[in-house]
This record gives sequence, C-alpha cells and structure tokens, in this order.
Amino acid sequence: MSTSKQAAAEPGTGPAWNPRLALLVAAAFFMEFLDGTILTTAIPNISADFDVPAADVNITMTAYLLTVAVGIPISGWLAERFGARRVFCLALAVFTVASLACSLSQDLTALTISRIIQGAGGAMMVPVGTLVVLRGTPKSELLRATAFLVWPGLLAPVLAPLMGGALTTYLSWHWIFLINLPLGLAAFVAALRLVPVSAGDPGRRLDWPGLALTTMGVGALVVGLELASGHPETPWAALSAAAGAVSLLGAVLWMRRARNPLFNLEVFRTRTFRAMATGGFIYRLTISSVPFLLPLMFQSGFGWSPLQAGIMVAAVFIGNIGIKPATTPLIRRFGFKAMLVFASLSSAVTFALCAALTPDTPGALIFALLVFSGVFRSIGFSAYASVQYADIVPAMLTSANTVSATLVQLAAGAGIAVAALLIRLFDGVAVFGQDQAAPFRGAFLAMAVLMLASTVDSLFLSRHAGAEVSRPGNAANAAGPA
Repeated sequence: MSTSKQAAAEPGTGPAWNPRLALLVAAAFFMEFLDGTILTTAIPNISADFDVPAADVNITMTAYLLTVAVGIPISGWLAERFGARRVFCLALAVFTVASLACSLSQDLTALTISRIIQGAGGAMMVPVGTLVVLRGTPKSELLRATAFLVWPGLLAPVLAPLMGGALTTYLSWHWIFLINLPLGLAAFVAALRLVPVSAGDPGRRLDWPGLALTTMGVGALVVGLELASGHPETPWAALSAAAGAVSLLGAVLWMRRARNPLFNLEVFRTRTFRAMATGGFIYRLTISSVPFLLPLMFQSGFGWSPLQAGIMVAAVFIGNIGIKPATTPLIRRFGFKAMLVFASLSSAVTFALCAALTPDTPGALIFALLVFSGVFRSIGFSAYASVQYADIVPAMLTSANTVSATLVQLAAGAGIAVAALLIRLFDGVAVFGQDQAAPFRGAFLAMAVLMLASTVDSLFLSRHAGAEVSRPGNAANAAGPA
C-alpha cells in the first residue's frame, strides 16, 4: 500500500468509529457463522426429501466450511485490489443469492454446489467486514468495536441447534436458507449507506505461489480435521493434515522471501498479535469443543431429549449475553493480561466441573455452571479479539486481519475434531466410570488440561500488553512489538 493508504488503515487515524457499521458487520458475521452449523438439525429431513443416506448430506456442511476456510486467505488481497466496500457488498450479494439457490435445490448435488457458492460469499464477509470496521476505529474505541464483532462467534454455535430445530420442525428445512433473504437484502442496502468508499489499488499484484500453498494447506487441514472428527479410523485424516502442515510450511518459507507476499508475516513479531496465534488458538480450540460435547453428553450420556439438551446448553448463551456489557469495563480496569489469565483458568475449572456432572446432578446446578462457562467464554473471546490488533502497525493491518480469520476458522474445526477423538479415546476407559457419560468426562478433563496451556501463554504477556487499547489514557505504558 502507499503511505497515504497505510495511514488511513491505522485504527485511530480514520474518522470516528461508527457503531452502526460495526453492528452491520456483526449481523453479516452472524449469518455466516450460523449457516456453518445450523444445517445439522435438518440433515434427516433433507435426507428424506432427496432420498439419500443421511451420512451423504454431511457433504453440504463440509463443502461450506471448506470453501470458507480456503477462501479467507485471498480476501485480504481482494479488499486491497478492488476496495473493501465493493468486496463486502459483493460478498453479501453472493451469500444471499446462494441462500436462495440452496432453498430451491431439488437434489443433493444442487444443494452442495449452492453451499459452495454460499461459502465463497461467507469467506469474503468475515475478514473484509472486520477490516472495514478496524480502519475507521480509533484504538481508544477498539474494545467497543470488537465487542460488536465477537458476539456472532459466541452465539451462533449455541443458537444454531435451537433455530435449526425450530425452523425444520415447524416450517421446513428450506427456511434455514430462506431466512437469509430478508436479512441479506437489508444488510446489502445498509452496507451501501454505511461502508465508506475506498479506492482499490490496481497495481496490487497477487502472490500466486503464496496463495496456492496457503489455500492447499488450509484446505488439506480442514479436510483432515473433518475426517478425524467423523472417521478417525481412516489413515486419510492424518495424511491430509500432514500434507496441509507441509504446504503451510512451504507457504511460510515462500512468503518470508517473496517481494510482494500474500501476507506480511512480520505481524508475528508483535507479541500481542502472537498471543492470538498461540494461547488464543488453544483457547478457541477448547472453547469450540463445548457446543459439540455438551449436547452429546446430555443426550448420549444422560439420556436426555434433544429439546431438554438444547434448553440446557442455552445457559451458555445467557452467560455470554449477561456479561457482555461488563467485558469492556473489566478489561479497562484490570488490563488484557489479567483478564486472559482469568478467563482461561476459569474456563479450565468449568471444564473440570463438567466432567463431574452426572444424570443425578440437579438441573439448576448444571444450568448455573453453564451460565458461568458462558461468562468466561465471552470475556476470553472479547479480550483476544481486541488485544491482537492493539500494537499492529498500519501497513500490517490487512495481513493481521486475514491471518487471524484463517486461524480462527482452523481453531473452530480443530476443536470439534479433537473433542470427537477424545470421546473415542476414552470410550471404555474404566477410570471415568462404566456409564454412557464416561467418555465425555475424560474429554472434558483433557480439554481442561489443554486450556491451562492458554493460561501459561497469557502469563508470559507483559503486564501492560495492549495498554493503548485497554487504557487509552495511559498509552505511554503500552507494550510495543516484541
């Protein structure tokens, strides 16, 4: 980018931040995150309508998640080349039209193709939308802005089973997609009014080798994680994951030497950003396992009905929402380091307590535990979402944003895959009991131990890490790049 464009991209150098713009982007995120998981509850109905085995319908979910994952790396370049406003509006249009195509699909092939197109729109919405918000947000307001952007990722996994079940039961599976039409249209009109016009850079060249290696690496990792969560006995899961890791290593080696790399990997020299890629990745991985483990434990382990399990898991949603108004004041009062340590350590405790639950545990006690789990989840997500950009310099904002979006996608997939593997690993292990809930106890305890690794990483942060964002009045104490 030119010097003028770099300056415009820095949080704090653009116009005053617009809460309505942040809310618009958050709404777009919610649609994308929700569609990643909401289809699960409709699989039996789709299977019956298309007269195909239920297991075959999973391809529609895998195709969507894979397209989002492999599409994210190029989104940053598209925003630089054609302008963030143009790309964001295009993403909304593609996502909305593809949702209509999904609802009109007459067979599994048409639905899968429509889901791929829908995923392409979603891949552009998330990182480009975040970039649009960050570019107009002063660092003193970054905590408030990211508070808007965090809630879709917190709520969508929890609400998806309830919304999907209700729409499928009382209407039909088609409404899972039809509901996106008015939302997408409203978002598109609002984007034309709220998203600032930004000129693209016609001279911005695409790093084709870097893109190919990154796309293949991310795609192979996602496929490996999907296989590991559904078919761990096959060697293809490990082979795919290994191929993905090798490809990403090649991408890193290439981009460190390329003249115009796809990503500027110098972002990892900034300690507060690196925290997102180390402890933050582990935190998101473990937290992402909860919406997967809890319903399964309640239904398969405790013998509850899907409705009873869904209502109980909604307690996590209550905790998320209940603490949200307090997350920014808490971070401003105690700083990023203290809140990250607190959130991860407290989450580890709730995981351990989940492992102690039995079918005889009073429902009120389970509900209260899950409310607190949601509280700690919300605090940690908000802190990581803000601290990662606290010390990013203007020229690296696009790279930092795109790398972050890619790692978030991988962490979510890894959380489900690791949880599924742990359930199978602890199946039949007598130390956790002989009942149906035993494998889930082992999985929750393992996740608690894994979460402690995030706590350890946060302990190594500077006491004043991200102070320019958390305590803008004491910006002199902010920790710079490490």
